Amino acid sequence: MNKLLTAIGAAAILLPAVLAQAAESNAPREIAWGALVPPAAVVAPNLKSKSFLAGASRPSADGPHPPQVPEASWMSSLSQQPYASEPPAVVNELNGQRVRIGGYVVPLDFDATQIKEFLLVPFVGACIHVPPPPPNQIIYVTAAEGFELKGQFDPVYVTGTLKTAPQFTGLAVTGYTLEADRVELRKE
Repeated sequence: MNKLLTAIGAAAILLPAVLAQAAESNAPREIAWGALVPPAAVVAPNLKSKSFLAGASRPSADGPHPPQVPEASWMSSLSQQPYASEPPAVVNELNGQRVRIGGYVVPLDFDATQIKEFLLVPFVGACIHVPPPPPNQIIYVTAAEGFELKGQFDPVYVTGTLKTAPQFTGLAVTGYTLEADRVELRKE
């Protein structure tokens, strides 16, 4: 009986340390956006800069009119997206790792007010008000449980399993996908 009590006492003393170690091994790796860019990656292709009005001309009243483009057809055209001609430069060592990263939400799919599918981007307005960043700076996220944002520009932290699997969403090409376990508002 004395040996049994000694064993139970030792287990009670060791159990918190064992549980802490197990929780620590499952703890997500905190990453910043720079960790998603491989060291040898080219930041941007050699794009020619044009002003907004470069090459624009007014059609004459009797001349040919510009061709009609179906509304939003550009979203289904991969060739219109920057960086679409080459595979995204990603950090393969991150594949399958459990991570936590902060960013901003660009909703893709939602049910009432619950967002279930979105792009996580490093700055406000990316993919909406400005051209998308490079694919290795966009993460396609699925959140099975869904979550709710108070405001469109609220920063969040996303925790889950990161994969180096590119996606084409209509808004942008992504270099990574993430299955979110948790999405939480970031407190500034």
